[in-house]
Amino acid sequence: MKPMKAMILAAGLGTRLLPLTANRPKPLVPVGNRPIIDRTICWLKTHGADDIIVNAHYHLDQMRHHLDQGRPFGLKIHISEEPEILGTGGGIQKTKWFWGRDPFIVVNGDILTDIDLSAAYRAHLKNGNLVTLVLHDSAPFNQIRINRQKDILDINPVPQPGRLAFTGIHIISPEVLENIPAGRPSCILASYRLLIRDGRPIRGHVVKNPYWRDAGTIESYIQANREALNGAPFLVGRNARVHDDAQLNGWAVLGDNIIVERGAGITRSIVWENVTIKEGVQIVDSIVATPGEVAADRVGVIE
Repeated sequence: MKPMKAMILAAGLGTRLLPLTANRPKPLVPVGNRPIIDRTICWLKTHGADDIIVNAHYHLDQMRHHLDQGRPFGLKIHISEEPEILGTGGGIQKTKWFWGRDPFIVVNGDILTDIDLSAAYRAHLKNGNLVTLVLHDSAPFNQIRINRQKDILDINPVPQPGRLAFTGIHIISPEVLENIPAGRPSCILASYRLLIRDGRPIRGHVVKNPYWRDAGTIESYIQANREALNGAPFLVGRNARVHDDAQLNGWAVLGDNIIVERGAGITRSIVWENVTIKEGVQIVDSIVATPGEVAADRVGVIE
């Protein structure tokens, strides 16, 4: 299969992850010591994407510096700047100049997955779809009704039994761009609903039991970090120093360049990079995201 173009939707404010996103954009929040967007880029690259565009708004300079035109990843990455957030529809439409004649991938910037994207792309081509939405069964998000031919019949705002969940992975044929309002904010699902109403081939590609995690809330972010441990109890970043008399309990994710001093303890917690846990301090059921020294206990704290 020839190389694909892809887009990562990453312009949002990340309000569901506050306070973790107070000083950095959600795509740069680390899961298992790797920014979410790095994991997404590597997954896309594995499936043949070699030219990626990322829309960005919040902390734009951080995004630009981190992505560095794709050099750290061995592919091309462009940034579509949004002075005003354009939503999923407007954001995709603004990148119209980027796409050629082949179908392209769009993926939400806060999901982690091992879904076989190559298989979904092949199905899109084989079935002659205008849009393919990758679907799975995830009860809290089951909003999409399909028939036996995988035609999408409707997209309900409220989850209902007998439906499937949208994974946040789209495969879009370029002519869809003509159906998205230009120059103003819009939701891509609204455009899809109009195409469904008109009988256009909007279909689902159903995957069973994939790894899939929406890391966009505090609860799901913690779970994503636990999953990133891959069964190990602890993950310790580069250049980290943990004193022999410090204790790690339950599970813990410790970022790069952290110091855990004598008698300190970290239990069921996530500590980002460049943090020093001072002597005797206990971190329990917490997320420490602010660089610097922690000189008092943290229990059930997110900061």
